[in-house]
Amino acid sequence: MNSWKDLEVWKNSHQLVLKIYILITKLPDNEKYALCDQLKRSAYSIPSNIVEGHSKATTKDFLKYLYIARASLEELRYFLILIKDLEYIKLHTYTYFEDKTTIISKQLNSLIKSLKVQ
Repeated sequence: MNSWKDLEVWKNSHQLVLKIYILITKLPDNEKYALCDQLKRSAYSIPSNIVEGHSKATTKDFLKYLYIARASLEELRYFLILIKDLEYIKLHTYTYFEDKTTIISKQLNSLIKSLKVQ
């Protein structure tokens, strides 16, 4: 693992951030500084914590940041449920994001497991 850019989980989480930024343009204006901001922050926290953790000197530090990334992912998943239940997005849009976040969750968990073995 030479660079964080080589990690599939980083690639997928970065793509997720890009999709979230597109999604928030479709949310109501009254959510611009509340829910939209929370969606963005939780989304970009995932790849940014992967990057920061990968850049640390120890595996223990990397794991710490991967746990933070995983927590941010779960926070994002909640916000996606919320905007679905508020009927800001259709079920098929929610399902798309749930599928993507499930993949990233599995990738994070696999990476964490592999690092804990070392």
